[in-house]
Amino acid sequence: MKKILIIDDSFFFRGQLRLVLSAEYEVVDASSGEDGIDMVKAEKPDLVLLDGVLSGMDGFDVCRTLRDSESNNLMPIIMITSMDGREDILKALELGADDYIVKPFDNRELFSRIRNLLKRIDRNRNANPLTGLSGNIEIQREFASRLSRGLKFAVGYVDLDNFKAYNDAYGFSRGDTAIVMTADILKDQAAMWGNDDDFVGHIGGDDFIIVSTPDRIERICSEAIAAFDERVLELYNERDRRNGYIKTVNRRDDIEIFPLMTVSIAVVTNQYRELKGHVDIGDIASEIKKKLKAMPGSNYFVDRRTEHPDRAAAPDYRAAAEKPQPKQRTEAKDACDA
Repeated sequence: MKKILIIDDSFFFRGQLRLVLSAEYEVVDASSGEDGIDMVKAEKPDLVLLDGVLSGMDGFDVCRTLRDSESNNLMPIIMITSMDGREDILKALELGADDYIVKPFDNRELFSRIRNLLKRIDRNRNANPLTGLSGNIEIQREFASRLSRGLKFAVGYVDLDNFKAYNDAYGFSRGDTAIVMTADILKDQAAMWGNDDDFVGHIGGDDFIIVSTPDRIERICSEAIAAFDERVLELYNERDRRNGYIKTVNRRDDIEIFPLMTVSIAVVTNQYRELKGHVDIGDIASEIKKKLKAMPGSNYFVDRRTEHPDRAAAPDYRAAAEKPQPKQRTEAKDACDA
């Protein structure tokens, strides 16, 4: 249960807020700004409701003090005030308040502001700091939500091929550029060819997730591959582009040759069989990615088997072979244009 700290010098108002909010949240309160700052350290609340007008240290000074502490940077603060002047609102926001609400207010409005702010903060905390995309927690929630609602969906596990070699040869900063470029491509193609509620996540490193519907996933994959194959050349110097490969020296001082980066997308769907959860989805995707990694160029593969493979046995792709095979860039684009 999320914990909310109320900082207000009115005993009556604190009691009213506690009564209203305790139905959904754990509530603690402080009667002064000084006590409120101490309680933030002791209670570590998930959100602070801070009255702008306090006796002694006022709410604006409390807000400034809390934001000056690095440990409180992500703690959401909602200023509560009876002053509806524009300058007071701007001052609160400039000092680092995330939102404000003016007395008197409707309880429904208060709950809406609290819920939305907590949800946004949680998403920011769970997002990958490099790409801003949702991470593993949100990815698992997305899977669970679609499964619980009985929806038909398709998950594309996206993995860059030869990324480590590029990272070693060009450095971490250029590697980060490749990761951000890939994230942008996936977001753009999902927005262009997918549904309004499609989901793009970043597992970590060079691994991403696309969640769409079975009727849209192949177009997204093929267009993402085409865009990646075109833009990836920008990441290499002229010599490596001309050669079509890069040379690196391993720890034994041996020269190794690696192709330019490509992308593999393993697509898992519950269109043909039941999927039980994120572990099930991940296991099938890992199996497919091994197949894709052995193929040259950028490819995607949609798993269409109707039964779950025996994990103790070697992967059997015969059932899938009767359906469209993994497509390289030109094949995928032609299929979409047709």
